[in-house]
Amino acid sequence: MPYCGGPLHFSNYQRKPRGGPPELQEVFEIRFSLCCGREGCRRRTTPPSVRFWGRRVYWAPVVLLVTALRQGKNPAITLERLKGLCDVWRSTVNRWKDYFLKIFPKEWSRHPLSGHIMLQTSDCLLHDLLARFSQRASSPEAALTSCLQELALGP
Repeated sequence: MPYCGGPLHFSNYQRKPRGGPPELQEVFEIRFSLCCGREGCRRRTTPPSVRFWGRRVYWAPVVLLVTALRQGKNPAITLERLKGLCDVWRSTVNRWKDYFLKIFPKEWSRHPLSGHIMLQTSDCLLHDLLARFSQRASSPEAALTSCLQELALGP
């Protein structure tokens, strides 16, 4: 365990993720988690995830795609259209936008991939990052999966 060295136990819990298809199986609503097995400690830690972006309740793919679409400055991708597709509110998209403009670039600079994938500006960082993954992938789904896997490894 990162805190006291005790043994790790599974301590998964249910999440009610937003933004995904309503017919998604219940098994995908589980957030994998670990907790310390040492008596008196029981501190929780969560391993990297491609399902959820940190503590957010929206699916990680939804967070990435919605933010990247908004960064891409595509006039056909309006906030109203995104709300219809993913049931995400303007204020939520604005919070994600702020995160990816202000916090994510600092985290990205410490990421192992940052030296291999040079990106032009921080205002379209996520959009450019997904574009780089899609250049090497066989499909958009494979590009998104690869990007989520790499980002989950983190700095």
